[in-house]
Amino acid sequence: MERQILHVDCNKFYASVECSLHPELRDKPVAVGGSEASRHGIVLTKNEIAAAYGLTTGEPLWSARQKCPQLVVVPPDFPTYIRYSGMVRRILQDYTDRVEPFGLDEAWLDLTGCTGDPVATAHEIRERIKEELGITVSIGVSFNKSFAKLGSDYKKPDAVTVFSRENYKELVWPLPASELIYVGRATKRKLAERYIFTIGDIANAEPAMLRALLGKWGGTLYAMANGLDNQPVIPAEQANAVQSVSNGITTPRDLIDDHEVKAVIYMLAESVGRRLREQHFVGRTVEIRLRDASLATRSYQVSLDYYIQSTKDIANEAFALFQKQYNWARPLRSVTVGISALEPDNIPCQLDLMDSDAREKHEKLDKTVDALKARFGDACVRRAVVLEEPELSGLSPYETHTVHPVGFSGKLEN
Repeated sequence: MERQILHVDCNKFYASVECSLHPELRDKPVAVGGSEASRHGIVLTKNEIAAAYGLTTGEPLWSARQKCPQLVVVPPDFPTYIRYSGMVRRILQDYTDRVEPFGLDEAWLDLTGCTGDPVATAHEIRERIKEELGITVSIGVSFNKSFAKLGSDYKKPDAVTVFSRENYKELVWPLPASELIYVGRATKRKLAERYIFTIGDIANAEPAMLRALLGKWGGTLYAMANGLDNQPVIPAEQANAVQSVSNGITTPRDLIDDHEVKAVIYMLAESVGRRLREQHFVGRTVEIRLRDASLATRSYQVSLDYYIQSTKDIANEAFALFQKQYNWARPLRSVTVGISALEPDNIPCQLDLMDSDAREKHEKLDKTVDALKARFGDACVRRAVVLEEPELSGLSPYETHTVHPVGFSGKLEN
């Protein structure tokens, strides 16, 4: 039986929710943005009116205002966006129990075996969300997940696009390679070096060459471009609850040397380690994400042969990774530290190679510090390396649990 997969994408989600809740904003250019005072002043999303002025997601608000002086900037209200995301999901679940969320504003549906025409169902969903919630969605309809997602991006806003076995070579193959999920800037650059510019170019490339160029992702991209993606739609309740824990911070001034970065990494590692211990996880992949003064973002990771959980281990591995990878071409304005490849801390697994006495000492110290912070607040105990940087010692990192349902996890940035 031919699979019937939908991908629903809420158009300009945060801004659409704000305009739905505040009708006086609907005819104005609107951007949702962070605090300029605390250097989070970037465009998180914008409505269609603001987009017409050339505003781009991620650009500084001062730049956005130069393009659009009458721009209305509203602060993000994530609890409200989460509530709207839940309302969208409940509408989708009226049609199938096979709904896989992809962030707050996107989801796949598997309608295989359901009654009714999938295209007609897509239009019904689109109309219901618009009437009941006051926001619009674009929906892709196809026989696999990657083409369905391409369809939801193909025509916006408030549209339905069908990529079938009969038309995908005509419609999908001419699209830029970067439109395919997993193709980020670095992957796009590597493909371009081999004169691969479109999805059709990927489809017609030698699979062995793609694997040599991109590793296992080369084979994945080849399969997707040729309509061979068979990844299932996995409902949220069947996916792993938490696959990574990360903490990041944008600093009040640019970081200019290793010592300042070390202080920030230790502060972030405290939060990451505490979250791991609270939820009884250990992990073996250490990740750092760095944004420099030009707003360019780089991500690096290292997979260990053993599992870690302690603050000291996380900080040491993250800082070693930083020193190995970053060449200080530019100062840094934000740093994120994360741990992935998680396992419950009560399963048999190889821990770090530290001797047992030292490990026990670190575990006791971490538990003591965790208990003190839970009772008296994060500022009650701080490491000396953090206190040596007074401008940075009072910062609070933002904590996140990254939920990546099995299957797609976003565009690959090498």
